[in-house]
Amino acid sequence: QVQLVESGGGLVQPGGSLRLSCAAFGSIFSIRPMGWYRQAPGKQRELVASLTTGGRTNYADSVKGRFTISRDNAKNTVHLQMNSLKSEDTAVYYCNLAGPIVKLSGREYWGQGTQVTVSS
Repeated sequence: QVQLVESGGGLVQPGGSLRLSCAAFGSIFSIRPMGWYRQAPGKQRELVASLTTGGRTNYADSVKGRFTISRDNAKNTVHLQMNSLKSEDTAVYYCNLAGPIVKLSGREYWGQGTQVTVSS
């Protein structure tokens, strides 16, 4: 069985910081690259950061230099440190495999996500 539980979102002013956490239950999450996605209102979900088990990272241009993804395999957690937040970072943030999304009963599985709102 698999489960993803995201937390750490909230309301923050422009220029502020947040640290998101994802508890990933299921062995597949410890052996595959992980990613953070976000979905803003009216937009498609997009991958903003990914991290391989070997430590290689990749970031969307829109967050490069501001966001940092990390993982703690011993605790089955993935984090996203977000600095210098902008209003355009407002979205629901999800973690999942970086690549083919995990499926349950043939359907993509997503956690509940965590809302990040950047506003003054």
